[in-house]
Amino acid sequence: MAKIICVLYDDPIDGMPKIYARDDLPKVETYADGQKLPTPNGIDFQPGELLGSVSGELGLRKYLEGHGHELIVTSSKDGEDSVLDRELHDAEIVISQPFWPAYMTAERISKAPKLKMIVTAGIGSDHTDLAAASNHNITVAEVTYCNSISVAEHVVMMILGLVRNYIPSYQWVIKDGWNIADCVARSYDVEGMHVGTVAAGRIGLAVLRRLKPFDMHLHYFDRHRLPVSVEQELNLHWHPNVEDMVKVCDVVTINCPLHHETENLFDAALLGKMKRGAYIVNTARGKIVDRDAVVAALESGQLAGYAGDVWYPQPAPVDHPWRKMPHHGMTPHISGTSLSAQARYAAGTREILECYFEGRPIRDEYLIVDKGGLAGVGARSYSK
Repeated sequence: MAKIICVLYDDPIDGMPKIYARDDLPKVETYADGQKLPTPNGIDFQPGELLGSVSGELGLRKYLEGHGHELIVTSSKDGEDSVLDRELHDAEIVISQPFWPAYMTAERISKAPKLKMIVTAGIGSDHTDLAAASNHNITVAEVTYCNSISVAEHVVMMILGLVRNYIPSYQWVIKDGWNIADCVARSYDVEGMHVGTVAAGRIGLAVLRRLKPFDMHLHYFDRHRLPVSVEQELNLHWHPNVEDMVKVCDVVTINCPLHHETENLFDAALLGKMKRGAYIVNTARGKIVDRDAVVAALESGQLAGYAGDVWYPQPAPVDHPWRKMPHHGMTPHISGTSLSAQARYAAGTREILECYFEGRPIRDEYLIVDKGGLAGVGARSYSK
């Protein structure tokens, strides 16, 4: 019998939904690059249900308990008295989401001698100390691509929301106003603007594809240059470094993993090299930008707007300065946990668990760390 700890965000304040806004989900057969969607042997949930919160349990309880395993589901993950820390000593698997991450530090890993696998129900495993996982021969896996398009759609929404000044305009309506001049004093068209993505992997490239119909000039930086055919198809301009790209962009979207090369990449110096009045959308990780430098750039007017749904730490404390900074469009970390995405990452988590317990290989595209080193998609996304 294995003990599995699943760390999920809290249920809705008013309880789990009794009825949903829609009756079903559109069917998606394959991802854009041809990768198959999750293929578990079965699922014990209805796609479109709220699965990512504590009561949703990722739809795993029936499957795991039916095979004699112990499942502990909690939102309590921080502090020495958290449920995660109390139960970790004999856990074999830890599952969490990027939106409510269980920070699997080297210290926590050292206190879990039976730990064999850490799973991210979603994409992005930077909340796990990958070196420590490698040293302890712990497998790290995530459900690659399951919510990439969800995040890309969120990016496009945020770009339009910032540039068109949507949120302040909506707030005038809430306040019973009709203040047209106040609304449009910071409103622009995206047509003709230059937009660049830091990283052009699944999310970054999906963002560029969705912005092409807006007649924007498309730029990207990635250490893995895209095929010439893709560059020609989308009329992309590749830059050899981030500094070269941000100098010419009106909008920058950050879509790279967090590791030692990208932590605090957007510091005061880099922000100062951007065009005055540029916008940043960050749905990657909060620590890729310098928290206080972003606030200062918004207050000085160097940045016209900043939006994102990633913070550090997560959840963000009530006194986090991004909650009060001017011209922002922040959300909690929700871009990759739409009900559509939840159906995919819950199924993918089930698939990973089935492979583990049945002794079958986990898909290469799901692996981050395996057999003591970076593996699969992890070897491409992270640095040693």
